[in-house]
Amino acid sequence: MSVAKKDYKRITTKSLIEMKANGEKISMLTSYDFTMAKIVDSAGIDVILVGDSASNVMAGHETTLPITLDQMIYHASSVVRAASRALIVIDLPFGSYQSDPKEALRSSIRIMKESGAHAVKLEGGSEIKDSIKKILNAGIPVMGHLGLTPQSIYKFGTYTVRAKEDAEAEKLLEDAKLLEKLGCFALVLEKIPAKLAEKVAQSISIPVIGIGAGGGVDGQVLVIHDMLGMNNEFSPRFLRRYMNLYDDMTRAIGQYVTDVKSHDFPSEKEQY
Repeated sequence: MSVAKKDYKRITTKSLIEMKANGEKISMLTSYDFTMAKIVDSAGIDVILVGDSASNVMAGHETTLPITLDQMIYHASSVVRAASRALIVIDLPFGSYQSDPKEALRSSIRIMKESGAHAVKLEGGSEIKDSIKKILNAGIPVMGHLGLTPQSIYKFGTYTVRAKEDAEAEKLLEDAKLLEKLGCFALVLEKIPAKLAEKVAQSISIPVIGIGAGGGVDGQVLVIHDMLGMNNEFSPRFLRRYMNLYDDMTRAIGQYVTDVKSHDFPSEKEQY
């Protein structure tokens, strides 16, 4: 059933809660630089996530762990300068919030002040509740993240689907309710069974945005490089490629090389 969309000039945390209440799905994509964020924002995306996935797709690291707070602020600042409509959420990088709530607050304040972002995202549930409380008490909006949490990849040892067993599924549901109670404005669920994700979305009033969590949640998020087909080495079941830019760009660059070497470029019309 189609739902009439409200025309939001600027998406806020309140907008997302309204969308869930009205049955309107929330669209979310990552961006890490000015040019890409400008395109994503102008296309009508609701939320731009400056994800720590920049560690993978921008810097070439195997995991999200190496990226630093300074680097996240750099990427976030570039995105903020580009976007005029989307809500911009920034990942707190590994090591900037897990061990000390005061450090979590300092990291969040730096992101908000130095980048101009609108919210931060943290991975985890009850284990980091004190950090979440500290950040929220300072007036900084927090988006939660449960299920597969990439910053804990060495603890999990695999990127396989999470919460398939009853005990882990029950804890995930409890953590989701806790994050809502603490005051988080939304929640990302990554790579968990679709039925569990739908149950979570129906059990809490805040929006639930999924990645590999089925269609029963309130919105979807993908990494922009994956959905545009710029990365041809990553093909999980949940990924839908809307373009194949890897091949298109390779052909274009190859043609440029040929034209330069054959003296075809620049032509007389392309000179002053």
